[in-house]
Amino acid sequence: QIISAIFIGLAAGYVGSFMILRRMALVGDALSHVALPGLAIALLLNINPFIGAFASLFIGIICVWLIENKTELPTESLIGLFFTFSLAIGFLITPQTEILEALFGDISKISATDAYLAVVLSAILITVMYYISKGFILSTISPDLAKASGFRVARLNFIFLALVAVAVALGIKAVGSLLMGALVIIPAITSKNITSSLRGYNLASSLIGLISTVGGMAIASRFHLSPGPMVIIISSALFLLSLPFTKK
Repeated sequence: QIISAIFIGLAAGYVGSFMILRRMALVGDALSHVALPGLAIALLLNINPFIGAFASLFIGIICVWLIENKTELPTESLIGLFFTFSLAIGFLITPQTEILEALFGDISKISATDAYLAVVLSAILITVMYYISKGFILSTISPDLAKASGFRVARLNFIFLALVAVAVALGIKAVGSLLMGALVIIPAITSKNITSSLRGYNLASSLIGLISTVGGMAIASRFHLSPGPMVIIISSALFLLSLPFTKK
């Protein structure tokens, strides 16, 4: 459980730092809800929730990416559409006995396979994101300049959305679909308050994500509380503590 918490926190914090740079804060929250139908189907079929959540997310981001490249609609608007549709479908098909687990997670049910997935996929996510970060940041500043420099902006955007999907799917079982978006967003905005360089910002965001997951789950275990909400409470508390140190 601790191993899973460490890598889920690192991955969520790292990918979240790039989401804030792209001004896509609400996308992380919306995507965590897009996972709900797949999560519900996985629970019904008694298969690994990661598989169901990621399948649902992957279908969602493909639809968003295709529509984004065919229209002038912003990514946030498209994901907002899929967010509400997926949330409605998810609530309809999620078994009533499993609804709380789907929404808030249950780290006590994380298996050795889940921990292995968290380690391997988090390492891949961070490596790939680091590899594409130069082109991604350039495309954030100026898509035209990125294209002129030889970067395939549409492909970079798709890879980034896929990495966000991996990060969200990894954390669903621990934190739940209702709260996973916050774990992606809050460490990044906290890091932005206390750092002044891009490298420091990425690193601090990852560490804050790690502290949030490990600290939240440790406190939840000690006082017999729900771990998902406690992770977000710790993350939010760190954000409040960072406010006096905000960089102008």
